[in-house]
Parts: sequence; structure tokens; C-alpha cells
Amino acid sequence: MEIRHATSPDEVERMGTEELRARFLATDLVAGSTVRLVYSHHDRLVVGGVTPGGETVALPNPDALRSAFFLERRELGVVNVGDGEGRVLVDGETFPLGPKEVLYVGRGAREVTFSGSEAGFYLVSTPAHTTHPTRGATMAEAEPVSLGSIEGSNERTIYKYIHAAGIRSCQLVLGVTVLARGSMWNTMPCHVHDRRTEAYFYFDLPADQRVVHLMGKPDATRNLIVAGGQAVISPPWSVHCGFGTASYAFVWAMGGENQAYDDVEVVAVQDLR
Repeated sequence: MEIRHATSPDEVERMGTEELRARFLATDLVAGSTVRLVYSHHDRLVVGGVTPGGETVALPNPDALRSAFFLERRELGVVNVGDGEGRVLVDGETFPLGPKEVLYVGRGAREVTFSGSEAGFYLVSTPAHTTHPTRGATMAEAEPVSLGSIEGSNERTIYKYIHAAGIRSCQLVLGVTVLARGSMWNTMPCHVHDRRTEAYFYFDLPADQRVVHLMGKPDATRNLIVAGGQAVISPPWSVHCGFGTASYAFVWAMGGENQAYDDVEVVAVQDLR
């Protein structure tokens, strides 16, 4: 498990391209049958992924967590970002997951394995101080929110899975956003939320296309060029939005002080620099 230390806004203003990518971009998360994990000191968020192929792969317990098992003090969100059905086995119970479907695994689950030859699993974990039941949901069961417009090139549907009115959790909030064909912008106008760290995982993006992800202070933005299968860790003080060279989807996930979806400070387009 790779460790990423917390950063301040002043540090980011002095960073070049390679340092920005090393601090905030997690690559090749679902590229193989070994679980890859990245631990951020921002709100102790962990992101990761695995593509099992023909294998059954267990969720590891890295030494850096100093725990008896991965979910001893944590909760976990699992999203199938592959093309076919996958299966997650949690303490002997099997949960099927179709593409863009989500499983929440509560604190205390000891054994978690992933399988499915055409599935790919994106993982997000936050610390948890209460236990909620393990539960899955299909896209039909998620809460859809339609936002944007064709004129603004940001027509999109937000599927809210893990939130206060959906799958209950301690602090994890997670959903999947799907852009309409021909739309490129996500989360515009953008915002910051100083009480939560967020991660964006981009997928369903052709291999030869990219997303330009904007981050940093609203008046001093920086950018990351992101491929499909990569995630951006966004500190609480940073904006997070982007535009793609083709249609795509992304998983957004947050952890921090609260679960209030609307606890954000919107940044007007004309105030971005």
C-alpha cells in the first residue's frame, strides 16, 4: 500500500507536473489481479482496485494499517467498473455486482474476496467508528439526479449510492456519475468542501482519450491529465472538476467530518483562475 502525505495549498502552487502527479494521481488501480491500494493522510482515505480475471482475489491487510484485518476499524465501498458481472464474497455471503453497481461493506467484516472474469473493482475505504450492515445496490436502486444541459456540455446523471438517504455508512459517501454522449464537463460550476476529502475515479473512457482534471485553490488552479482507470485524490481545500476529450463516467467518493451532500462552497466560473 502506497502512502501519500497531506499537502497544503501553498505547497501545490510550487509543484511541477511530475510532483503533482506523484502526490495526487493514483494510476493502474484496476490493471491487474493484485489489489493495489493508496493511503492518503487527507482524512485517512484509501483508494484501490483489482481486476481478478480468472482468479479469486482477497482484500489484503497491509501492515501500515496496524489492524488485525483490513476492516477492523474501517468501512469499504466497492464499485464494479468493468464490463461484466462480478462477485464479492463477504464473510461467506456472495454479493453479485453488475457494471456500475455498488457494494457497501461494513466495519468488522473479516474476509472479503473479489472474482469475475470481466469485472473490475474500484475500492474506497474510510475510517469507521460505527458498524452498518453490508449491503449492495443496483443502478435502478440508486438515487438518480439529473444535472447540466447539452448547451453547457455537462448533461449528466448522478447515481447516489452510499449516503444518508441510501445505503447507510459511518462517514463514506459514494456515487457514480455518467455523462451523456456529447457532454464533457463534470461538476461545473465547481466547488470545495473543507470538511471532506474526495476522490474521483475516471472510467469508461477510451484508451486513447483523456480527462483534464482541475485541482488546487480556486484562484490558482492546476491540472492533471488523467486516463481511464486512474483516480485523483482531492484535498478538502481543493476544487475538483474536469472535462474529457470523449464521454466517460466517474466514481466520486468522500470521507470526513459530515455526510451532507450539499455542504459545499460553490465557485463561480468567472472566479476561477
